[in-house]
Amino acid sequence: MRKSGRPTMVDVAADAGVSLKTVSRVINGQPNVDAALIERVNASIARLGFHRNALAASLRSGSRDTIGFLAADLSNTFYMTIAAAVSTVAIGRGMQVIMASSEEDARSERTLALDLCQRRVGGLILVPAGDDQSYLGGEVAAGTPVVFLDRPGGGLDGDAVLIDNRGGAHAAAAELLRDGHERIALLFDSPSIFTMTERRQGFLDAFAEAGRTPDPALLVSDLHTPATARDAMERLLEAEHPPTAVFCANNRSTIGALEAILPRDADVAVTGFDDFELAQVLPRRIRIVDYDTAHLGTVAAEMLFARIDGDDSHPSHFLLPTHLVDRGGYIR
Repeated sequence: MRKSGRPTMVDVAADAGVSLKTVSRVINGQPNVDAALIERVNASIARLGFHRNALAASLRSGSRDTIGFLAADLSNTFYMTIAAAVSTVAIGRGMQVIMASSEEDARSERTLALDLCQRRVGGLILVPAGDDQSYLGGEVAAGTPVVFLDRPGGGLDGDAVLIDNRGGAHAAAAELLRDGHERIALLFDSPSIFTMTERRQGFLDAFAEAGRTPDPALLVSDLHTPATARDAMERLLEAEHPPTAVFCANNRSTIGALEAILPRDADVAVTGFDDFELAQVLPRRIRIVDYDTAHLGTVAAEMLFARIDGDDSHPSHFLLPTHLVDRGGYIR
């Protein structure tokens, strides 16, 4: 059943049993569309009460004065910082940015990415939620450049701007091991996410180099929110042999871990990947794997505009370095 609200082109495509591209071609009166398909699409339009959006229509008209930014989760300050940097570069070029969020869903990513291409954006910066972006092959061949951000694309060769996830996690875990910690927990999101896989591997690499093996019971995955990370950390603290340190593979896990640790004043060293707001005013010292988030967006936008300007060189990967910094511990 279609969700309530104004019907979209996606709804029309689903109702008519055709592709989003076919719906777009019918709505825009493009030639060489099978008469039977036109009839099916128009019947669905009438049945659903779909009305063409004037702004969307103007964006599809071929002006090429916009670029698209498809993030994994725009509620995360990480992606909003990147979006601001991308927008700054675009505005400097006299262009605007259309932003959308896949919510870490591969099907939503595909639908939204193709919809942005149908709007004739000049190019697309994409944070992959799935592991196959080959569906964009036709759009790239037709002249829409794509730059992958934060995670590499799959099934499609393209420019990518990435963080040194493995190196940053390795440095964090190695430091905790050098500090003498015997039991180090790892809190991370879904292993299917590229950044999580890389950070987990960097953590394990540090143990291997030290001739150590982490306790599997201390490696907790699928922590999507601060609340799930908090619950996981509470369970670890209540175990017979709790950890003496924890490495959190993203800022949401760090926040959740601190929500469990601080009220108990637990003697657990905390290191997290990704900085976060108010980390500086924490009542105790933590370590953060930090990097220039805004620079990530700036480089991605500059790569995209180079392609828009005609750069046809072989796709390249940019790896953003990380470094460990202190946060918190300043309240007396």
